[in-house]
Amino acid sequence: MVISVILAHPDPESFNHAIAKEAVEAIKANGHAVFYHDLYQENFDPLLNFEEISKDAILPDVIKQHCDEIAAADGIVIVHPNWWGQPPAILKGWVDRVIRPGVAYEFLDGDSGEGIPKGLLKAKAAIVFNTSNTEIQRENKVFGDPQETIWKNCIFGLCGVTNFHRRMFNVIVTSTNAQRKKWLDAVVRDINIFFPR
Repeated sequence: MVISVILAHPDPESFNHAIAKEAVEAIKANGHAVFYHDLYQENFDPLLNFEEISKDAILPDVIKQHCDEIAAADGIVIVHPNWWGQPPAILKGWVDRVIRPGVAYEFLDGDSGEGIPKGLLKAKAAIVFNTSNTEIQRENKVFGDPQETIWKNCIFGLCGVTNFHRRMFNVIVTSTNAQRKKWLDAVVRDINIFFPR
């Protein structure tokens, strides 16, 4: 199998980077190949231009590469912080430019775009690891856990990936090294469950 891993955090010393590193190592230890992208390190341009919107658009080489990889991936892992109840803008732009018609979904004949798309992604599972400085009870009660809705329902569910798992690590700002070690162990366990040897 080949697993696509997408990281979106600007600080190379962040816990998000530690999560991504642990995930990539666990995937490789299980004998799988990895498409890995650190969006900030690669200076990914998140701006979707009008010329790219059409399903038949000629895409810049870097976007075509991302599209080809996500279409070929047998599994997907996304790592990011929770900023204002959303992924960072660079990751939202990656979704806008890469999770596109003809790659991740398509509308059926007779549908002008107002219906429910048919998912095209062949990934057997998707995992989202995200960090937060909000307690889980407050995230659920006050904010309604928007990350779960975005990734499970609005993106992967519509693109054909129904085997979805999300793990949120919180509260990052007050976490200890011992807590972070336990969290990284949980990352490995999740990888082993969804992308076993």
